[in-house]
Amino acid sequence: MKALWLEAGNLSIRDEVELPAIRNGEALIRVILAGICNTDLELVRGYYPFTGIPGHEFVGIIEEAPGCPEREGERVTGNINAVCHRCDMCQRGWPEHCRNRTVLGIAGRDGVFAEYTSLPLENLLTVPGKVSSARAVFAEPLAAALQVTEQVRISKKDRVMVVGSGKLGQLISESLLVQGIRADAVPRYPSQKSRLEELGINCLKEEDCAGASHDVVIEATGSRAGLEFALGLVRPRGTLVLKSTYKGRASCDFSRVVVDEITLIGSRCGPMEKALDLMSNNRIKPETAAKKIFPLEQAVEAFKHAARKGSGKILLRIPDSESLD
Repeated sequence: MKALWLEAGNLSIRDEVELPAIRNGEALIRVILAGICNTDLELVRGYYPFTGIPGHEFVGIIEEAPGCPEREGERVTGNINAVCHRCDMCQRGWPEHCRNRTVLGIAGRDGVFAEYTSLPLENLLTVPGKVSSARAVFAEPLAAALQVTEQVRISKKDRVMVVGSGKLGQLISESLLVQGIRADAVPRYPSQKSRLEELGINCLKEEDCAGASHDVVIEATGSRAGLEFALGLVRPRGTLVLKSTYKGRASCDFSRVVVDEITLIGSRCGPMEKALDLMSNNRIKPETAAKKIFPLEQAVEAFKHAARKGSGKILLRIPDSESLD
């Protein structure tokens, strides 16, 4: 099969990659559409030692499901963590932190920038018929955005700020809005500001942000500098939610964290079912954030495009002739 291959920080298209091995309880999935996110870009920069096929945002069709043939032909998306169900984290009910997990396109498992991928059947969620593939491909990042309110109780009266208005930041702002939470945003580029204002989200310039005055600040810049800026906006006893992953280490004034008793919360994957439900009911239409769709054959060029500042969401269409309805 054709696939995008990452090795030693270099991307290349390979035409004769073996089909994914289907492990017990897994399915072979023909990929229709896949999304490039900041984590994929950071993998190329060396955020995590990964060799193989990257990519974890997808929608596809189950081609083979040994032992469960009734699911063959389903259009699906999926949770990215494949877990053991035996370790202490799984037994505690936290499978997303399984000690033995593999993570689609990130750790120990080839991803979705290929004609085919594989995942456990238990990870796969059926995409409702009225949700287009162009929308369904956003299920995983939307779920990550929704995870913020799964972890933090945010009142409608709270002052909330989303720092970072890229791909994930926009989804976080939009997901808060549909839950009745109005959050300020700090876009850097005109295209970001235009889309956020169309959604009804209040946009501020960095220099207009009042220091240490927000109850909840969500940092989604994808950069080390974003952490320090975001921390400066949190009031005493406020909460800072961290969504960024990147190569290297960030630093901040931890003395202020202690003195002002600020709560730091790391936030990663989220509720896929809730994401699909919101999209099915047209409460969120994330496909409007997609800026360009490249065929798999041009995946290396697509990554270069996605790495440009303010580029917006870049998708890979696999194969190019597949309908996105």
